[in-house]
Amino acid sequence: MPTLLNTEPFVDLRKYDQSNFDRGRAGWYIFLWWFVQAITFPLTLHNLSGIRCALLRLFGARIGKGVLIRPTARFTYPWKVTIGDYSWIGDDVVLYSIDEINIGSHCVISQKSYICTGSHDIKDPAFGLQTGKIAIGNGAWVATDCFVGQGVTIGANAVVGARSTVLTDLPDGQVCWGTPCRPRYARNR
Repeated sequence: MPTLLNTEPFVDLRKYDQSNFDRGRAGWYIFLWWFVQAITFPLTLHNLSGIRCALLRLFGARIGKGVLIRPTARFTYPWKVTIGDYSWIGDDVVLYSIDEINIGSHCVISQKSYICTGSHDIKDPAFGLQTGKIAIGNGAWVATDCFVGQGVTIGANAVVGARSTVLTDLPDGQVCWGTPCRPRYARNR
């Protein structure tokens, strides 16, 4: 164990610089959103998804009709999120939207899934921020406790099995699972 603590780190976090990153809104606006989400979302009854959708729209999210969002879902920057008609966002889902997240119509993002548009460059001594848009096609289902990484596209009508880690694009109409997540067979209608 002592050698681990004596080894020189590959990164120098004192050099980390996020000054060029655009959050898309002023700091006070972001703080207001975080306050509203922290207080209002968990206090709304489970079946009052319309209030949560209205708040997200008020803060710039593009939310379709008939969308269901559970009270414990979290949105980093709602103005970078689009959700199509009749989609569901489950309990404890995190949409880490430092870049755009586009979710199609009739999609299900199940409980405890983490949709993550950001990471860091491990080759950069300053640990530079990297972002990438995520797109989830119409009719897709991301099952419980999945991780979807930056820059990924999940095809229309694809299924991502529970606890999968999605680091690359997945094709339309495939049932996929694993860590890393891979297509396994066609999803039949």
